[in-house]
Amino acid sequence: MSDFFDVVVVGAGAAGLAAGARLANAGVRSCVIEAAERTGGRAYTDTTSFGIAWDRGCHWLHSASVNPLRAAADRLGISYLARGTRQARATHLGTRWAEQAERVAIWRAIDGAFDAIKQAGDEGRDIAASEVMDLAGPWARLARHWVTLMSAAEAERLSTLDFAAYTDTGENYPVAQGYGALVEAVAAHAAPQMSVTLNCPVRTLDWSGEGVSLETPRGNIRARFAIVAVPTAVIARGGLGFAPLLPVELAEAFEALPLGAAEKVAILFDRDVFGTEETTYFDTIDVENPARTPINFTLNPFGSTMAIGQLGGDNAARLVKAGPQAMQDFALTALADAYGADIRARVKGVATTSWVADPRIGGAYSCALPGKAHLRARLVEANTRPLGDRVFFAGEAVSTHAYSTAHGAHLSGLAAAEAALARLAGGVA
Repeated sequence: MSDFFDVVVVGAGAAGLAAGARLANAGVRSCVIEAAERTGGRAYTDTTSFGIAWDRGCHWLHSASVNPLRAAADRLGISYLARGTRQARATHLGTRWAEQAERVAIWRAIDGAFDAIKQAGDEGRDIAASEVMDLAGPWARLARHWVTLMSAAEAERLSTLDFAAYTDTGENYPVAQGYGALVEAVAAHAAPQMSVTLNCPVRTLDWSGEGVSLETPRGNIRARFAIVAVPTAVIARGGLGFAPLLPVELAEAFEALPLGAAEKVAILFDRDVFGTEETTYFDTIDVENPARTPINFTLNPFGSTMAIGQLGGDNAARLVKAGPQAMQDFALTALADAYGADIRARVKGVATTSWVADPRIGGAYSCALPGKAHLRARLVEANTRPLGDRVFFAGEAVSTHAYSTAHGAHLSGLAAAEAALARLAGGVA
C-alpha cells in the first residue's frame, strides 16, 4: 500500500463504500481501509450459516420510492418485495391468535404511539418519547416494542425531536438476495477498480499537522484528507483515537447519538412448519405474562423454511449478553406457542446476531438522546466545515432525515466524497 493519498476512507460500510467508489471514479489517489475481515459493516448478508441468504443487519429498502439503493437494485436486476401495509397483521397473544377487532385495536395503539411521538417533535419538543406515549393501555407493551424496534432504543432514551426529523414514505421493501449483498453489488458496479484493505483498524488519526496521519497495524497511512465512516459508538468510546482529541462540540455529538440494540434470531427448519405464504409477518405478545417482552417474526422469507425474529432495546441487549442459547430459547418459545411444540423437532439450524457486543460496531443505529437532537446537525455540518479543514465524517448518523438507514449512510458517503473532491479541486490542504 502506498503511504500517501489524496483521501483515505476509514470504514467500509455503506457510507465508506459509497465514498470510496466516488473517489475511485474521480481518479484521485484514494484508499479504503476497514478494521473487520469483511466489508459492508451493518449491511451484512449471511450466506454461510445456512447456505441461504439472510440479512444479519439492515434488511428494508426504507422509503423505497426515493431510495437511491432501490433504484440501483432495479438497474442491477436485484429483486425485492414491494409489500403493502403491515397494519392489522397477525398477532399471537400467548395462547391464541388475536381476532380481527383486536388486531385493529393493536395497530391503533401502535400508530397512536408513533403519532404522539412525532407530534411532540413537530411541536419542537425535545423530550423522551415515553413522556407522550400511552404506557398503560391494553396494548401498550406491543406499542412500546414497535417503537423500540424502529429506533433500537427504549422510549425513555428516544428524542421526540430527532424521531420527528426522520422522513419515511412508508414504503419498506425487503431485498430477496439481501440488502447487504445489494450494498456490495452497488459499490462493485459503481467502481470495479476500487479496492479495500481489510483487517486494518485505525488506532489513531492524527490531524495535528499538514494533512492526516493514520496509525494502523500495517504502518502509518498519510493523506491530505480523511473521511471517517465508522459507527458513533466506536468514536464515543475511543475505539478510534484522535490526536489532538476531538473538539468538545464533536465529542458531545457522538456521545449524544448512541447506537441502540436491534438483534435477530434466525431459525432454519427442515420443512415448512408454518403453512403460511412466503414472507409472512406476525407479532407476539403474551397478554398473561407482562414480564415477557414481545417479539415479531418474518416467516418463510422469500420461500426459505426459516423464521427470523427481531429483538430490540434492552431485551435484545440482555439476550445477547446471556448468549446464543438464550436468544434461541426466547424466540423458539414464542414460535412454539403460536405453531405448536412439534416445530422444535424440525429445527435444522440457528444463527444469532450480536451487534451490541461487536467492538467494531457497538450496536444497531443511532438515535438522539432526549434533549440532544440538535447535536446531530454538528456531524452533518462537518462536511461543510470539516475537522481541521481535513477530516470529514460519514455514516447513517450523519444524516438529518434518513439516519438509521443504509441509504442515509450511502448518501452521506457520497456527500463526504464530494466535499473532499471540492477541496482538492480548490487546492485546499
